[in-house]
Amino acid sequence: MFISEALAQTAAAPTDAGGLIGMILPLVMMMAVFWFLLIRPQQRKMKEYQAMISAVGKGDTIVTNGGLIGKVVKVVDDQELLVEVGDNVKVRVLRGGIAEVRNKTTPVETK
Repeated sequence: MFISEALAQTAAAPTDAGGLIGMILPLVMMMAVFWFLLIRPQQRKMKEYQAMISAVGKGDTIVTNGGLIGKVVKVVDDQELLVEVGDNVKVRVLRGGIAEVRNKTTPVETK
């Protein structure tokens, strides 16, 4: 008697195709935003770091992750360097322990 006919009717079932696309589309868009703003720049930075580490050679001034600053005296092998951190003080350092290359030596041009 007091219930209107519009409230008494049952709601129509939502269509599955429109609901599924409506749920997945925002997730795909969020993943694309994360890819371009977070993941891609981090991968680029890591590639630059790996290139810097692999190019370290004799005579370069480096900073280790522990904060030691020294000059590369000898490349022991692919993973290790011999670094002079003081007068007659030499330390073996892993390439992965290098935080920064300060002075990159350049070959002298001969004329």
